[in-house]
Amino acid sequence: MDIAWGSEEARKFVTNVGLVTSYGKYGSNIMAAEWTHHVSYKPGLIIVNIRAADATAENIKETKEFGVSIASIEQNRLSSIAGGYSGKQVDKIGALNKLGFKFYKGKKIKALMVEDAALNVECKLIKEIELGDHTMFVGEAVDVKLNDKEPLAYNNGKYWKLTETLKKPSDAERENMKKTVEEFKK
Repeated sequence: MDIAWGSEEARKFVTNVGLVTSYGKYGSNIMAAEWTHHVSYKPGLIIVNIRAADATAENIKETKEFGVSIASIEQNRLSSIAGGYSGKQVDKIGALNKLGFKFYKGKKIKALMVEDAALNVECKLIKEIELGDHTMFVGEAVDVKLNDKEPLAYNNGKYWKLTETLKKPSDAERENMKKTVEEFKK
C-alpha cells in the first residue's frame, strides 16, 4: 500500500525542517528535507531521505559528504525556496544570498552551512540505502554547531512554531501507570 505525497495520511506526521547542503556536480546546493533525523548518539549519526534524481542526492553520492542545518523559526522563507526548486535548474544559494540569507564554509566538509539555523551538523557519508522511492543517506557527524534559535516544525503542509509545552504525567500518575504496567509483565 502506498502513502501518497501530500495525502491526509502523510500530513499527520510532524517533522523538523532539515536544510541539506551539498557541493558537487551541481555546485553549492541546498534542499529542504522533512525526512531528516538523528538516529544514533554514539557515534552521532544523521539520516536524510532524498529522491535519487535530486541534485542533492547526486552531489552526496559524488563527494560522500553533506551538511544538515535544522531550520530555525526565522527561516521559513529560506526553507520554501530550498524545498520549492531544483538545484539542477536554479542556483538556490545565489537566490537566498540575494534575499539576505547567509551561509558559512563548513569546517570539515566542502558544503556550505546555513547561518542562524537552530543546529548545524557536518556529515561524512557512511552508508546509503535504497528505500522505496528515496535513498537514505547516513552521515556521521564530524562537526556540530549549536545555536539558541528555536527549531521550525512542519505539519500538514504548514510551518509551525512550538509555543506550548504539554505537561508530562505527574509523579502520582506515573506511579499509578508503573503499578498498572507491573500487573501485565510477562
